Amino acid sequence: MPYLLLQTNVEIPSDGAETLLKNLSTTVAKALGKPESYVMVALEGSRPMLFAGNTEPAAYIELKNIGLAETTTSSLSRTLCGLIEQQLEISQERIYIEFSSPASHLWGWNGETFQ
Repeated sequence: MPYLLLQTNVEIPSDGAETLLKNLSTTVAKALGKPESYVMVALEGSRPMLFAGNTEPAAYIELKNIGLAETTTSSLSRTLCGLIEQQLEISQERIYIEFSSPASHLWGWNGETFQ
């Protein structure tokens, strides 16, 4: 049920996209204590993006997970920003992350919800 969307203005070469997706998936699963079989990751590179008045490399991440504890978001931010900085060379101060924890009845899968 965890879903991570990474949008960036950085061009991601096709041979690097799969590695980045796998690294994000493994990182999210481990950080949230979820089986990786439940994790979905999407990547959108080369997006027009302006941050702090300029088009230097930047990223926006959405991480949604049922039951996301407030006590874990700071650690997740540190981990995800570090990974993106390392793999895409985007400064951590140019990365925004939106965390959300939808109610279980608002998250569907396999023709049902998690309620």
